[in-house]
Amino acid sequence: MSAQPDLCFRAFVDALKLDNDLVEINTPIDPYLEAAAITRRVCETNDRAPLFNNVTGMQNGLFRILGAPGSLRKSPSDRYGRLARHLALPPTASMREILDKMLSASTIPPIEPTILLTGPCKENRLDESQIDLTKLPAPLIHQSDGGRYIQTYGMHVVQTPDGKWTNWSIARAMVHDKNHLTGLVIQPQHIWQIHQMWKNEGRDVPWALAFGVPPAAIMASSMPIPDGVTEAGYVGAMTGSSLELVKCDTNDLYVPATSEIVFEGTLSITETGPEGPFGEMHGYVFPGDVHIGAKYKVNRITYRDNPILPMSSCGRLTDETHTMIGSLAAAEIRKICQQNGLPVTDAFSPFESQVTWVALRIDAAGLRKMKTTSQEFRRRVGDLVFNHKAGYTIHRIVLVGDDIDVYDGGDVMWAFSTRCRPGMDETFFEDVRGFPLIPYMSHGNGSATTGGKVVSDALMPTEYTTGRDWEPADFKSSFPEEVKRRVEENWTTMGFSAS
Repeated sequence: MSAQPDLCFRAFVDALKLDNDLVEINTPIDPYLEAAAITRRVCETNDRAPLFNNVTGMQNGLFRILGAPGSLRKSPSDRYGRLARHLALPPTASMREILDKMLSASTIPPIEPTILLTGPCKENRLDESQIDLTKLPAPLIHQSDGGRYIQTYGMHVVQTPDGKWTNWSIARAMVHDKNHLTGLVIQPQHIWQIHQMWKNEGRDVPWALAFGVPPAAIMASSMPIPDGVTEAGYVGAMTGSSLELVKCDTNDLYVPATSEIVFEGTLSITETGPEGPFGEMHGYVFPGDVHIGAKYKVNRITYRDNPILPMSSCGRLTDETHTMIGSLAAAEIRKICQQNGLPVTDAFSPFESQVTWVALRIDAAGLRKMKTTSQEFRRRVGDLVFNHKAGYTIHRIVLVGDDIDVYDGGDVMWAFSTRCRPGMDETFFEDVRGFPLIPYMSHGNGSATTGGKVVSDALMPTEYTTGRDWEPADFKSSFPEEVKRRVEENWTTMGFSAS
């Protein structure tokens, strides 16, 4: 079995401990709000990840909880260290290096998984008669949530009826009764596409839900990779190592052998149940906002000794829904822009936008070669991105010049606020698919599923024609090198704090 942090969740937890990025809590912690409250505070302060080793109500060893598995660290030098550990990168890796690693597998052949006869996830079993999900310490994450959301950072596994495409994805799910979950399965998610295929055949979907999977796999599950691409081979190519999988006991699906916990069963094509509300990635809960969700039946549970359930306590900045969903959508948007001949060098979803924006850094020299106009360029970018799955969750594209660091939210906001004239420098898109989880969509004035998108041009007019005709009024640009050097060398001597 692999012990690399990117290929084994347990090794990932050990790596966080070695990084001094883990707090082990051995006193009893209540899964009813307390575990999530601690985790939420961690997310909002960029503190160390909490590992709850003594969860009240543990049954048959199920389960410990790890909170904030993909959130940020406090130190600027390794701010993205937890994400870097997902991918076997140094903890000091930049966001650009992390996203480049995620994109690396898109241009090389997949490495197919290795099938094992057994693995750690088979160390313990509960059959259907022994399962009662209502007795597990599934966390209540926000006090106004509609139920206990056991699934916030696990990986759904489904396969097309012809067996040609196996999809891994993250979609929330809450405990419904002793052997059912309900959750979101919405268009155009891949799990929805495959659900429709089985529905057309009149058969329930064979399904598995694996918790504590290889961190590289959960990253891939969050990424809007193209339809038909099987994540196991993609992860193999990205990591340079064949993933080790084992067959489920009750169906023909395969799950990572080192998974902490595996639910096996079916996703119904006919049965539904109440789902929500839930405090989602945009930082809101709408109490009483219950809707109908897909229903999953759990027929078997297998799990490691002393297993760990990863949990995302979603909300305001910054947690896994921001560091992964927005960032990985931006990476895919960068790729499709470059594939379509647009002079985009970088793309990132500013956390400050609750990852509803993506800033595109435009190579100004390449832009001038296009001999285009702002209006034409905005339309071309929007038509491409907003009609692609990668742009589904993104509602504002901000075009910025090559003097702007798109990974710095302050830089992006400066450009947007000072270079984009409202209305005149924007093109609106009301005929594209919208993301209903954004509050101004589902609880706003217009359609919940259509429109509400815009391309905002924060490139100055001269960047299309003669080139930049300004310089920033800041420390970097407004002073001679000798003056800056003298200030920096004497900074702490003068009594200021070290940077």
